[in-house]
Amino acid sequence: MAISLDNRELTPLYFRYVVHLIRPFPNFDFFFIKSLRQKAVKMLQLKAGDRVLDTGCGPGGCFPYLVDAVGPSGLVVGIDISPEVTINARRRIEKNGWSNVQVIAADARTVKLQGEFDALLMFAAADVYASQQALDNLFPYLKRDARVCAFGVKLSRRRSGKLFNSFFRTMVSKLSFPSTSDFLNYEPWNLFEKRVGKLTVEEYFLGSFFLAWGTSKS
Repeated sequence: MAISLDNRELTPLYFRYVVHLIRPFPNFDFFFIKSLRQKAVKMLQLKAGDRVLDTGCGPGGCFPYLVDAVGPSGLVVGIDISPEVTINARRRIEKNGWSNVQVIAADARTVKLQGEFDALLMFAAADVYASQQALDNLFPYLKRDARVCAFGVKLSRRRSGKLFNSFFRTMVSKLSFPSTSDFLNYEPWNLFEKRVGKLTVEEYFLGSFFLAWGTSKS
């Protein structure tokens, strides 16, 4: 179903450290991000029985909200390029006893999937929403009028937010996955905006983060 990945270099050193640090705590998540995860899932307008893709799922921080939205008859499929990170995601699934959540260790640019999906979530997944190849690969798996939502970091145009632009440039250069393209700009949603109808964008933290959602044209 997916390409097997076991290269440690797929996971930046910082992420490897964090992943191992939180592994004993399967349900760990940063408190300040939970409300944004909830809003992102809400914007997908999921209903019971839906099938949703969580690309760049990381350790599964969005899983609880996705599972609640699709119910026991739905399906959540998480995809992450890092095998080390998917260990954490699988531990979260086991800890919570979710029978309708799957995790695939694969590159979004080449992953092979089964069936169609009602929604696509790209939460803090710049290697997906800013990758033409990843979008080309994933969007054919979406149903017509599927909901799409992305969250990530961006450069700020606001006077106060510009103070953080250099910081984020440095952090992105050190922490990005090798598969991530040069995505840090003022409108990093440009690539997937072309694939949806009207795109709604909200900015946070002085314009340094964004949440964008819309409906697939495919």
